[in-house]
Amino acid sequence: MTWERLHTRLDALAAQGRERQLHDWTADSEPGYVRTGGRRLLDLASNDYLGLSRQRWTPDTVHDLLAGDPDEPVVLDALTRFGAGAARLINGNHPVYGLLERDLARLKGREAALIFGSGVAANTGVIPALMGQGDAVFSDELNHASIIDGVRLSRAETQVFPHRDLGALERQLAASHAAHKLIVTDALFSMDGTLAALPELVALKKKYGAWLMVDEAHTGGVYGSGGAGLACAQGVSGEVDVLMGTLGKAYGSVGAYIAGDDVLIRYLLNAARSFIFTTGLPPVNVAVSLLNVRYAQGMDEERRRLHAHAARFRAALSAQGLDLAGSESQVVPVVLGAADLTLRRAEELRSRGYGVVAIRPPTVAPDSARLRFALSSVHRWEELEQCAADINDLSDDQGSRVGAERLKEEHGDVYSGSCESPCEKLP
Repeated sequence: MTWERLHTRLDALAAQGRERQLHDWTADSEPGYVRTGGRRLLDLASNDYLGLSRQRWTPDTVHDLLAGDPDEPVVLDALTRFGAGAARLINGNHPVYGLLERDLARLKGREAALIFGSGVAANTGVIPALMGQGDAVFSDELNHASIIDGVRLSRAETQVFPHRDLGALERQLAASHAAHKLIVTDALFSMDGTLAALPELVALKKKYGAWLMVDEAHTGGVYGSGGAGLACAQGVSGEVDVLMGTLGKAYGSVGAYIAGDDVLIRYLLNAARSFIFTTGLPPVNVAVSLLNVRYAQGMDEERRRLHAHAARFRAALSAQGLDLAGSESQVVPVVLGAADLTLRRAEELRSRGYGVVAIRPPTVAPDSARLRFALSSVHRWEELEQCAADINDLSDDQGSRVGAERLKEEHGDVYSGSCESPCEKLP
């Protein structure tokens, strides 16, 4: 056997500045900082929006949070269970799972919830379980790769609508004669920082008899009362048929979940292959998720600080004439266009102490490579203000200011790609 074809493909990626490699990142002793390659950097790359990945749970801190709660013994037991020996439907269902699912259902204002191993597992399992041949799925073109893969696996007819273009979506819905329809969207689009208009999507799903699925991976813990998510913040939690969320971003743990009506959850337990045919998460991870979800509900001040800093950071960058891809959240991209320029800018910023990464095709559309800043409540405004000033120092040549107009001229009004995925339309 020869791997010549793979070597050829890797050489092509390297020539285009698109070959990826792993780099070690470790937490620094100071919150908000990491270490990599011998450098101490301000962490502007992770999705640890509330700093909860640093939270440490001991019997004493668990007791402080759960004093008098009958769940405490179950949680303490789970914190000592580091292994997981089987799928949950066999004998891998530690009782801490039920506690977390109950808490998540309550937080989301739904009847029930179901834990999955990851966001990818949730999306690639749920969509094919709900939709099939003869059905139609309507997907925002900037949806996450896991949504795209879930839609493909479903074998349903696929309609991709331009990013947040509700008029185009309505035309597609009106023209469809599918037996069943599903609208699926990210709540926060993780490469652009834009937010979905969920009340309008709810209105469309009602008008055309569709289901609505919302991926709240980047809004859980960050938006809404107690961090319940964007659907809560926009007042439509009870109107979204399938609410997906993750536990590995703002909640600082690992895993994902689906929340919805009891019949939906019971059905997915029997039909979602990515749930049925996989070993359950170690109970210790589930316990950490439960504790962090509960703790996060009281972090309103941290949420306010995060949104305030994000707004000021966006304003500071916009004042420099930089293209922020329409960001309106704690995810702030700076679109530079060329991959080599973006890689150079990222390295220059790292040399100044900022842990920011370059996002290149095929993760984003051609000629829309970008620096992606993910802010956290543990950041201090003085640090972010200095970062914005340093970005201005580095962006004084013409090539660094691609802007929206050039991208529109070359690629149309919307990108043909998807977040964190090969940049191609759904079939």
